[in-house]
Amino acid sequence: MRKAFRAGVVAGKIIPIIPASVEKEIGIDQLLTIISKYMPSPEDRPGAEIDVPAGDEESETEVVTVEAKSDAPFSAQVFKTISDPYAGQITIFKVKSGTATANMSVKNTTQDRTEKFGPIFFLNGKEQASASSAVAGDIVAVTKLKDTHTGDSLSDDKNQVKFKSIKFPEPAISFSISPKSRSDEDKISGVLGKLVEEDPTFQMHLDEQTHELVVSGMGELHLKTVLARMKDRYSVEVEVGTPKVAYKETITANGDSKYRHKKQSGGAGQFAEVWMRVEPLPRGTGFEFVNEVVGGAIPKALIGSCEKGILGALKTGTIAGFPVIDVRVVVYDGKTHPVDSKDIAFQIAAAHAFRESCDKAKPALLEPVMNVELTVPEENMGDITGSLSSRRGRVQGMNSEGRMQVVKAQIPLEEMYKYANELKSLTAGRATYTMEFSHYDPVPSNVVQKIVDQNKKEHKETE
Repeated sequence: MRKAFRAGVVAGKIIPIIPASVEKEIGIDQLLTIISKYMPSPEDRPGAEIDVPAGDEESETEVVTVEAKSDAPFSAQVFKTISDPYAGQITIFKVKSGTATANMSVKNTTQDRTEKFGPIFFLNGKEQASASSAVAGDIVAVTKLKDTHTGDSLSDDKNQVKFKSIKFPEPAISFSISPKSRSDEDKISGVLGKLVEEDPTFQMHLDEQTHELVVSGMGELHLKTVLARMKDRYSVEVEVGTPKVAYKETITANGDSKYRHKKQSGGAGQFAEVWMRVEPLPRGTGFEFVNEVVGGAIPKALIGSCEKGILGALKTGTIAGFPVIDVRVVVYDGKTHPVDSKDIAFQIAAAHAFRESCDKAKPALLEPVMNVELTVPEENMGDITGSLSSRRGRVQGMNSEGRMQVVKAQIPLEEMYKYANELKSLTAGRATYTMEFSHYDPVPSNVVQKIVDQNKKEHKETE
C-alpha cells in the first residue's frame, strides 16, 4: 500500500490532506513524514528544459533536458538572495544536476562571470549546517558571491547551462518614503539596494519629476513588511507618504513620425534626423526595438543612440507622465551630418520622434487590476455585489462554504484602497478578502481626466 500510495502521489492522482495546527503542535510530525516518504523527490520529477545552440544549421537552438543526476555536470539556479547584516550576501540555489563542492569555481552563465564558492551550507532556520558537497535536488547556500543575483544560472565552465529566467510579477502599488533623520538619509539607499536584491518584487526609484523616493510592491501589506524589516534589521526609519497606483501608458494603434534635431550655438553643433513608427504589442510583452535602416542612412553606432533616447522617453508617457509599456519601435530611416551628428543629438531626436509617434497612435492609460477573493455572509451578498459594481468590479464566480459565500472578482487597485473599511461596515466585520495583482487594463475615459488632473496637481505642489 505504501508503495502504491507514493506512486499515486508522485503521479498527481492522490492528494494527501494532513490536518495540522502549529499553535497546538498537532499534525506536524505526520506532515513531515508524508513529505519525506511520499512526496516526489527530484529524481521523480521531470528534468528542466533549456535552450542550447543547435548542432545543425537549420535551427539556432534546440531544447535539452537537464536530468537531476548526481554524476552529471554541475548546474544550478539561484532562486533567493538574503542580505545578512553579519554574513553579507547569502545566495541560495537549487542544484539541478551534478554535485556542488566547497571552494569550487563555477560559471555564472547569466552574467557571463566566473564565481568561486566558499563553504557550502544548508539553512535550518537561522542556523547554518556546513556541508562538504551537495547533489542534484539539494537546496544549499553560499556567501559573498560578487556578481550573482536571484534567477541567475550557475554551471560547470566546460558544460555551460542557462535556465529560463524566473518571471516576477509587476509591482502594483507604490509609496513615497523619506528618511526620518539625517543619519537615516545617509544609509537609506544602501539599505534599499540590499532589500531590492533580496526581494525582486520590491522595487525603488527616484521620481525625476517629483524628486520623491518611491518604493513599489505587490500590495500595502507587502510594502509595510519590507519597511518594518528595514527598521528591525538595519535601524533605518522612514516616513511613508500616500500610496500611489503604478499606472502605465501604452498605445492602441500605429503611429509614425520624423523629427529633426538641429542646434547651432557658436561652438560644435548638433544634427540628427530620425524617422520611426510605433506599433502596439500584446499586453505583457514589454518593449521591442527594431532597426530597419538600410543603406547606412544612420550609422550602426548611432542606432544604439536612438534606442538609448527611446528608453529614456519610455519612462514618461504622453498622457500623464507614466511609463510606456507594450510597444514596438521601428527606426527605418534618418539623416546625418558629417560633423555635427553625435550620440546626444540622436538620443534627443529619437526621444522626440517617439513622443510624437505615440501621440498619433491613440495612447491609452492602463491601471493595475487585482484578483480579489471575498468571503462574506450569505445575507450580505446583495450589498457586496452592489458595492463591487460601484467600484468598477467584475464578478468572476461564486461558490458557497457553509453559510458563507466566496466571491471571486476583479477590481482596479485604485478602488481597493478604502474597500477594507467599507467591507467591515457592510458585513459588521464578518467578511474577509485577499488580493493579488492580475493584469493591466485600460482606464475608462471618464476616469482618465481625473487621474491626469491629479497627477498635474501633485507635480505643481512639488515644484
